[in-house]
Amino acid sequence: MHSQAIDPEGLQWQRVSPRYLTLRLLSLAIEAVITLAVFSVPLVLRSLDIWGGFPAWIAWGLPAVFLAGFVWRGVLLPRQVRAIGYAERNEDLLLRSGIFFQRTLVVPYGRMQYVDVAVGPLERLFGLCTLKLHTASTGTNATIPGIPGPEGARLREHLSARGEAQLAGL
Repeated sequence: MHSQAIDPEGLQWQRVSPRYLTLRLLSLAIEAVITLAVFSVPLVLRSLDIWGGFPAWIAWGLPAVFLAGFVWRGVLLPRQVRAIGYAERNEDLLLRSGIFFQRTLVVPYGRMQYVDVAVGPLERLFGLCTLKLHTASTGTNATIPGIPGPEGARLREHLSARGEAQLAGL
C-alpha cells in the first residue's frame, strides 16, 4: 500500500497490465538461467575433477547466493508491478512506483517535449509497450512500462495534444 504522505487524495490511479508481471517474471527467469549457468562453471569443473583445487564452498556458494537473490527478486516482483501507476490530471500527469522507496513524479503537460512509445520483442509478444515522457529536464523524464499497446498509443496522442495545448497557452 502506498503512503498517503506522497499520494494526492482523490486520484483514480491507472495500473499497468497484469501481463507485465508475467513479462517481468519471464525476463527474470531468463536472466537467472544465464547467470546461474555462468556461475555454476566452477562447480561443474570441480565435479569433473578438472579444477580439483577450487574450494568446494565457493563452487557451491556462488550459484547458491545468486539463486537466493533471484528468488528474492521473484518474490518482490508482484508488489513492484502493483505499485506502478499513473494518473491524468488537468495540468499534469502523475506517475508512482516503488514499494520500499516510493516515488510520485509530477510531469506538467507543458514541460513535455515529446512522448515516445517503445516496444521490445518480449513486450510485443505480450501486447505491451513502454511509454517514455521526455522533458527539458532529465530529472523529470519518466517511463510507464507494461501498458497495453492500444492504451500506449492513446496516451501518446493524448499527452502530446495536452502538451501542445499547454505550450500554446503560454
